Amino acid sequence: MWMLVLAAECGSATGLPRHKPTSLTLFQARRKGAPPVRSTNPLGRSPEIVASGRQLYNASCTVCHGLEGTAGDRAPALAAARRYVRSSDDAIFDAIQNGIPGTAMPPAGLPDDSVWKIVAYIRSLRARASDENVEGNLQLGAELFHGTARCSECHMIRGNGGLLGPDLSNIGAERTLRQLREALTTVRPNIPFGFQPVRIRTKSGETVDGVIKNENNFSMQVLDRQNRLHLLNREELRDVDYGRKSLMPNDYGERLTTGELQDVLLFLSRQVQ
Repeated sequence: MWMLVLAAECGSATGLPRHKPTSLTLFQARRKGAPPVRSTNPLGRSPEIVASGRQLYNASCTVCHGLEGTAGDRAPALAAARRYVRSSDDAIFDAIQNGIPGTAMPPAGLPDDSVWKIVAYIRSLRARASDENVEGNLQLGAELFHGTARCSECHMIRGNGGLLGPDLSNIGAERTLRQLREALTTVRPNIPFGFQPVRIRTKSGETVDGVIKNENNFSMQVLDRQNRLHLLNREELRDVDYGRKSLMPNDYGERLTTGELQDVLLFLSRQVQ
């Protein structure tokens, strides 16, 4: 068997700690580096405004667009997982109020307040976690992430944490708040590529327990639970046991109190690069 072990002590080259910096430093860094995305909507994006916008949208816009932001018979979905040319509050307002020249999109002919409510609703359909006004305590969420919740044993944020799970440095801009909550509280039907659990026994008697980063007919690359990368020749392996469940816990709704879970969600929602 041939094996390469890569040093994975996060920050070891610079003398920084592997996991948790001081709470104050972490708190200040997150507040400075990842503020929530600002809205220029004069009515804001409160749940009441969004709900009112939903009613207006379904009553006024679904002749072309579909209900609840889905695709319609004559216009595209407004809540699809894709990039939009008009994504800011002002750009969406302009498209609704004035129409889009050269297209079938006409002016809405609605009062400004009604248009702004529709804008709030459309933005809510597309919102990433970083766009949301999330309740909770940011500092307590950071302490839980790096402490009793043990998230940083597998996940890294800006160079601090483990390597076994995905890097979460930009998770607030990549996932919705609902997706973050589901990741913490529900079973994942599929294991993402690069995170397949595996337990390997070699012919020489060594055991490697971790996740598969890559594999082919001749070799495997496995990151073990100590963050060491093993490059293994299949000819020298005795047993390969593929795990059926992700290593990501899905019971944080039981491990944490309601308030603690909300604190962790707030902390994750503010991770934006």
